[in-house]
Amino acid sequence: MGHKKILIINGHPDMESYNTGLAKAYKKGAIAAGAEIQEINLAELQFNPVLQFGYRKRSELEPDLLDAQEKIRWAEHLVWVFPIWWGGLPALTKGFIDRVFLPGFAFKYRPNSPWQEKLLTNKTARIICTLDQPNWYFRLVNHRPAHHAMKKMTLQFSGINPVKITTIGPIRLSSEAYRSGWLDRVEGLGRRIG
Repeated sequence: MGHKKILIINGHPDMESYNTGLAKAYKKGAIAAGAEIQEINLAELQFNPVLQFGYRKRSELEPDLLDAQEKIRWAEHLVWVFPIWWGGLPALTKGFIDRVFLPGFAFKYRPNSPWQEKLLTNKTARIICTLDQPNWYFRLVNHRPAHHAMKKMTLQFSGINPVKITTIGPIRLSSEAYRSGWLDRVEGLGRRIG
């Protein structure tokens, strides 16, 4: 059946958003498939999203971020749910990654080498993201910057592989039927634990 320990990370700052509905739909499907679930709702965490000193000087991790690292270590499969804003991640999601995916946790620099050691291996991921532009336009004209940043330059950089992506859009002018159809499809992804 594949993965059993699933962490769902909802990156939308509004807990009443459609993204929250998608996260709940995935959870419902995964529970039906017998998975163990943990969740992180970024909107509910208390943390400073700014990596104040870059990697020059250490910033102490807030309790919610230490808890998030434990959940990421525990998980076999990470499910990220977020809207794509300005071609990228919401500031809250980006700030969470900046603060949590640190050297020593997500990767380790090698001495005298431009390449890193990946520390989050033996995990897979699914990204579920929403768009206000048509998916084909995001792909062909804008070259999917959020997909590359999240899949290649964050998750795979840290050793998480494979990373699958589900892109839903455009949401802004979508019908109730379109949105509820996608909730059903995402529940199906949860049932397949994919």
